[in-house]
Amino acid sequence: MDTDQRRGAAPADDFSGVSQGFPGGSRQLWVEEPALRYRMPDPVRRAAVRAVIIAAVTLIQAMIAFLGTLSASWLAFPMVISSVASTVVATWSVLDVWVTRQVWNQRNGVVSVPSSTARQLRRERRRARRTARSSARDAERAGVRIERPRDGRAPERSHGLAGERGREHAGSGRLSRA
Repeated sequence: MDTDQRRGAAPADDFSGVSQGFPGGSRQLWVEEPALRYRMPDPVRRAAVRAVIIAAVTLIQAMIAFLGTLSASWLAFPMVISSVASTVVATWSVLDVWVTRQVWNQRNGVVSVPSSTARQLRRERRRARRTARSSARDAERAGVRIERPRDGRAPERSHGLAGERGREHAGSGRLSRA
């Protein structure tokens, strides 16, 4: 008689007792949960892994240098020199992670959040363009034509054909000017 049978449980090779009490009769082994943060881009992840490996090697070298100094080993001096050099390289690799991240963000864009300053500025510019277009449309409907100069100055207004062009062409043909 097996231990499971003496206790009144299902045999160990039969998993029918495992699914009791779960909806649908079976229990999921893996539950997919949404990520709290997005995955790092590949170049940034590579730089981060490089930085972690370099930092780990630097810490090991520093520990060997410390223990070698305590034991008065001949290995202490070369390890101190190499750990100082590795510290410079580790600092550089951490800066490389930061620079790689910034470059990736500039090339591929950043995730825009509602509180982003850039989004607010774009929204204000869009709103100003919309108001300018609607006022120009309203002015044209009212018979006032707005000429928009390209140099950014205030627009000049001319009323219908009563402006310079209207006087120039009023009552005269093409050949009457010559």
